[in-house]
Amino acid sequence: MMCDNLSSGQNRHHNDEAIDRQPLTEGAGSGRHPGDALPSCYDDEHDHLLSELSTMSPAPRCSPSNELCPALTILSHPRVELISSRVFVHSRVELSRNTPVFSQPGLGSISALDDRFLSRKPVIFTARHNGVEVDPRRSRTQVEADGQVLTDPTFFDIDRLQGGVTLCLSKRITLLLHRTASLHSDTGEQFGLIGNSAAMNCVRRDIATVASVDIPVLIRGESGTGKELIARAIHQHSTRTKRHYEAVNMATVSPSLAGSELFGHVKGAFTGADRNHEGCFARADRGTLFLDEVGDTPVDIQAQLLRVLETSDMRPVGASTSVSVDVRIISATDVNLDSAIAGGGFRQALLQRLAGFQIHVPPLRERREDIGALFYFFVRAELEALGQVDLLAPGNHPWLPAAVVARLARYNWPGNVRQLRNIARQLVIAGRDKSEICSLDDLERLLPPSMVNGESGSMPPIGVHAASGETGDIAPAQPAPKPAVPATRYRDPSEVSEDELLAALRDHSYRLAATAKALKLSRTSLYAVVDQSSRVRKASDLSAAEITAAMGRTGGKLADAAMALEVSTHALKLRIRALGMSR
Repeated sequence: MMCDNLSSGQNRHHNDEAIDRQPLTEGAGSGRHPGDALPSCYDDEHDHLLSELSTMSPAPRCSPSNELCPALTILSHPRVELISSRVFVHSRVELSRNTPVFSQPGLGSISALDDRFLSRKPVIFTARHNGVEVDPRRSRTQVEADGQVLTDPTFFDIDRLQGGVTLCLSKRITLLLHRTASLHSDTGEQFGLIGNSAAMNCVRRDIATVASVDIPVLIRGESGTGKELIARAIHQHSTRTKRHYEAVNMATVSPSLAGSELFGHVKGAFTGADRNHEGCFARADRGTLFLDEVGDTPVDIQAQLLRVLETSDMRPVGASTSVSVDVRIISATDVNLDSAIAGGGFRQALLQRLAGFQIHVPPLRERREDIGALFYFFVRAELEALGQVDLLAPGNHPWLPAAVVARLARYNWPGNVRQLRNIARQLVIAGRDKSEICSLDDLERLLPPSMVNGESGSMPPIGVHAASGETGDIAPAQPAPKPAVPATRYRDPSEVSEDELLAALRDHSYRLAATAKALKLSRTSLYAVVDQSSRVRKASDLSAAEITAAMGRTGGKLADAAMALEVSTHALKLRIRALGMSR
């Protein structure tokens, strides 16, 4: 049986190619035990909350003892109720019209594929210690694997299963052959989240764990993963559900008006303040305040925000006295706050306060088995808005072609769920008067090139192998072509010398994103290389005297001063703010 232990790194979707997966402290954010995520600097007044969290049972499906096993998950089917159902390939599975019976977490057994266009003779899936062999020879069902028709026994190793292999059956049904957790713990409540992947069940479990515990929550994940949906779910299932929910995007708030937006102001506090203004904290009193893009909070406002979190007192701009507020803070970010702290752009103490409990939201490419359900959900919503939902009725020629769903599952979705929703909307609008939603050519024109994790829009060639001998081993029937290595595959950080690192930083004005791209490193890998280097300067190490001298030498030009100090312009600007200097 080809199963292995699910490590904490795999289980919590930590990946050095993700934008922000760094734990706050050792063990924080691992999710094994909710209490572990609480920073040690919490005041005594929070001890009862820590105690309450620490007595909660950890999620079984997040346990290190859980295993990854090969599975077949339905991505598309004329009977939409079967989407997201799966069957595990523990040893051998005979896939035909009538077998096996697929099931869903929490719902139990549902049905076999039961489509008259499939053969009753099975396609054989055999689990090996290092992969799965697919043998289509006995069946008349046409099997396409990642767009290539299979005619001989074909072996997919663990690396291919990790990313998922799309299988189209008779051009009608799409399956994903992949590895997933062998155990699934159903929380019962879906919290408005679509998908039955182990990763999303972890998120649901986290929501159920923390919703009723009145502490701050920090939601971390890439842009477009649905962080605000999770924030609303926490509020709606908290003790504050009948109170006001206020949301503010810190990236859209002007630094000069951030204090007024958050804490309010009194009449006459500044030019144009002709009346009192109630800020977000006052509006959310006894309710929940969601701070989206919290990493973009101006440095000077961070100190005031920290004080409110510590004392529950705030002072409106221009006021002479403080006002007490009772607000639960839920925040979200898609940036690496630990790196921002190192650069002087974010306060360590504030991160510790915001991260009373952390929820990591997986990118869509790490839960491909959910793409079919998400796509169908978005398509149905758009068709309902147009009054044409009958297009999804089962028929001999499905309006959602299996090949289209398979291509969506192979794409790497740099914009995550938000991007998938937008693609679904465009496809529905363009295809509502056609016999099917679109052709593959139409879809390719809508999908911009994705270079996330080296994906360039094409899948590596499939290595064809045949079973040999009586031992059950797998040997190549012909030399298997080596998978094409995309030009943008990330390098091992150990390959980057200090001289190469410094040269790349200088060439790109010390901007880390551009430097990472030039060095073909993930951003988090670059952060690690920079941290280990004794020759790279950090903006947080700059003194006011150094900055003043550099600004004087360059005539007050910030960009020139940044180059002279060997830091990025943005990092220098943040350091100047942190030191309270005027430019």
